[in-house]
Amino acid sequence: MSKQHGRAPQRWRMEPKYVKRRQRGLAVLIAALVLIIFAVIYIGVKVTGGTSDYRGEGNGVVQLVEIKEGSSLSEMGSELEERGIVRSEEAFQQAAASSPEANNVQPGFYRLQERMSAKAAVHALTDPANLVEFLDIQGGSTLSDVTVVGGQNRPGIYSEISRISCAEKKEGGVTVEQLEKVASTTDPRELGVPEWAVDAVNSRGSDPRRLEGLIIPGRYLINPDMDAREILTDLITRSASKYEETGIEARAHEIGLSPYELIIAASLVEREAPAGDFDKVARVILNRLHKPMRLEFDSTVNYDLKEQEVATRDEDRERKTPWNTYAKEGLPETPIAAPSEDAITAMEHPAEGEWLFFVTVDKDGTTEFNNTFEEHQADTRRAIESGLLDSRREEHRE
Repeated sequence: MSKQHGRAPQRWRMEPKYVKRRQRGLAVLIAALVLIIFAVIYIGVKVTGGTSDYRGEGNGVVQLVEIKEGSSLSEMGSELEERGIVRSEEAFQQAAASSPEANNVQPGFYRLQERMSAKAAVHALTDPANLVEFLDIQGGSTLSDVTVVGGQNRPGIYSEISRISCAEKKEGGVTVEQLEKVASTTDPRELGVPEWAVDAVNSRGSDPRRLEGLIIPGRYLINPDMDAREILTDLITRSASKYEETGIEARAHEIGLSPYELIIAASLVEREAPAGDFDKVARVILNRLHKPMRLEFDSTVNYDLKEQEVATRDEDRERKTPWNTYAKEGLPETPIAAPSEDAITAMEHPAEGEWLFFVTVDKDGTTEFNNTFEEHQADTRRAIESGLLDSRREEHRE
């Protein structure tokens, strides 16, 4: 009888063809998923430019953004993203790079809105219509308003600061009264007043005009979010730095004045001299001071009058005030206006001459300079005949 050998149980195995079919199916599925992912990314790139971005012109919530002197638009992206104005710095950078106006941006404060598209934000920062107005201080400006007899009243520096501040903030803008309070009560050193002017400012007590002449004429960027103290500190500190850069202390010493006296004298030049004659009027001031001889400038009479005009009256010239150089010796106690750089330079480099008198003789601004009182009287008559010294006070009152 033969012996039958048993066989091991046969294991189940996939057919090679089935394995290949399954692998191909999985590959197709993976490829389809990859294509879907890339399609989503492609659509996102087309819609947003490759980065996350808001749509539209903003949500109506205005924010002020400062572009500082010397800054470029491309530097603003990070700040705008942090403040919620644009959604991402990358989107802003791309929009700025594609804007032909990006390289022509002006320094200043701009009105933007929260949640703006990057393109809208770039457009807002390159549109001058969104630029907050500069504070433009002209030579001869005064801190307080000036009422001109029969003419147009001149707003003072305080009023201009308030106007710009209030124009940007519907509520909480800085008022003239707040500026005057800060000027009259704050320690001058805390406002940035130069050390050489501190004692003179303090000597004026609580006069809100005691800072007169310490803000140099020029164009200033005013942050409307600042309060009265911060604004005055900013303006005076910047002005003090400019004075320091010019070496005003050494140059004042060369003409025998203190730095503060130089500013006072320059303010007289600014208010008295027509264009082109600054250096001659500066020489008259120094000649009279050295003689000694009273200055007798009508501008110093006008400074403390409620209503001002070229033709001052006898009773006005007789009033004893800290400024009236008809009634007091030497210079006024404070500047009577903001002297420009040209006026300061004229005092530092006066013309050569022995003149003691000057008078503008016609409405074209022709000014005659004389050595003697007799010559001056003759030219004064010319001024009277031209109608330049006619008073409009009585006409105005009627």
